Amino acid sequence: MAEKLAPEKRHSFVHDGQEVFEWDQTLEEVNMYIKLPPNVHPKQFYCKIQSKHVELGIKGNPPYLNHDLTCPVKTDSSFWTLEDDIMHITLQKRDKGQTWASPILGQGQLDPYSSDLEQKRLMLQRFQEENPGFDFSQAQFTGNCPDPRTFMGGIRTD
Repeated sequence: MAEKLAPEKRHSFVHDGQEVFEWDQTLEEVNMYIKLPPNVHPKQFYCKIQSKHVELGIKGNPPYLNHDLTCPVKTDSSFWTLEDDIMHITLQKRDKGQTWASPILGQGQLDPYSSDLEQKRLMLQRFQEENPGFDFSQAQFTGNCPDPRTFMGGIRTD
């Protein structure tokens, strides 16, 4: 049931007509997906994740991304992997349930409608997590959706 509340599709950040990265989020993490250039050995790629900043690129070249993050992350549980010519960066949210409009501060922000849909999906994901015996996959919000971090006493951490 919880998988029905997973992101339906990835968001794309496009700059000058070229896709820079795709991304999605859950209550606890933001995932970035970056297509790697061909003919570069995997050991040449690097990614440095700091609490409010991410830098990645090919060693010996200017960074591909060198930007502040929208929100702080837990660096000890954030990581990156390379698989099938895709760099997958998992950023563990410091504030569980916070809805990010984009991983990168000021770049590729979701429009208000898409941001509202994300917040509603995260709220349903929170309900599912807190009430595993119930199926919230067909639930819908009408009107404004409350903030999943603070609604009804906030997110439980026990």
